[in-house]
Amino acid sequence: MSTGTGEPTSKDQGRPLQGVRRRPGDRIFSGSVTGAGLLILAVLAGVAAFLLAQAWPAIVAPAAEIPGDGHLISYIAPLAFGTLLSAVIAVVLAVPLAVGIALYVTHYAPRRFAQGMGYLIDLLAAIPSIIFGLWGIEVFGPASLDLALWLEDNLGFIPLFAGPASTTGRTMLVVGVVLAVMILPVITAVMREVFLQTPRLHEEASLALGATRWEMIRMCVLPFGRSGMISASMLGLGRALGETMAVAIILSSSGAVTFNLIGRENSPTIAATIALDFPERTGIEVNALIAAGLVLFVMTLAVNMTARAIINQRRGFSGADL
Repeated sequence: MSTGTGEPTSKDQGRPLQGVRRRPGDRIFSGSVTGAGLLILAVLAGVAAFLLAQAWPAIVAPAAEIPGDGHLISYIAPLAFGTLLSAVIAVVLAVPLAVGIALYVTHYAPRRFAQGMGYLIDLLAAIPSIIFGLWGIEVFGPASLDLALWLEDNLGFIPLFAGPASTTGRTMLVVGVVLAVMILPVITAVMREVFLQTPRLHEEASLALGATRWEMIRMCVLPFGRSGMISASMLGLGRALGETMAVAIILSSSGAVTFNLIGRENSPTIAATIALDFPERTGIEVNALIAAGLVLFVMTLAVNMTARAIINQRRGFSGADL
């Protein structure tokens, strides 16, 4: 029902319009975006099917044919462990810095300076990973030797710093720091946008009631952006899991499973192992590497799906009208 002016009444609100003809452009656009979404799903399914088909010979092969001294699980386990360890170190180091940078850019820095600083942070994400790898092995690795010796002498009772310290700097700790620098702009960009979405009314009300700027951030900004902070951290974790060249250049791996971050022996990562070993492998060894790639695919997919689920939980939340 509508009024004499043609405007819908309150009874019509919320009901889909009947008999409305869609223009050809609307139909073309709707079909295009639907096709793009289905294409992404098809490509993802195709990649998963390819990896599974190529990894299947290694999955069903006898243990004696698998590289190493055991079956496929014992071959992939050190690779998966090293991948997770390096990524977790990177996230632990990068997330606090990202939170501080994002809060400074959005709530402390002058507007003009904050805009320029945001551009520089985003530009950091455009640096190729091989450049970070060269910086890690030529600059940060040698510079970390004294730190590694200090950690061994003073914190050697902790398994992470048990030593003996490496004399080359090609350690898991260096890899973790380099990965943290690489994922820092990704995490910071997401958190910056999340913090900017905090309802202005909440911030002004908090300040009007006498809260300091930090109290306003602690009571309004951080609770509102909690899910965004978690999802940004998960996205950074997914980025660190798949890094290849920087890890391949820096890390001196031995195939062992170890928590020692400064020692001479380090756990390898899946992506770096595939990049280094794939050209020289043949037969079932190639299938074993692809099986490791399948594990990395599942890990990365799980991380990104978790991040998306966290985002969707608070997608409809906006405290502006409370």
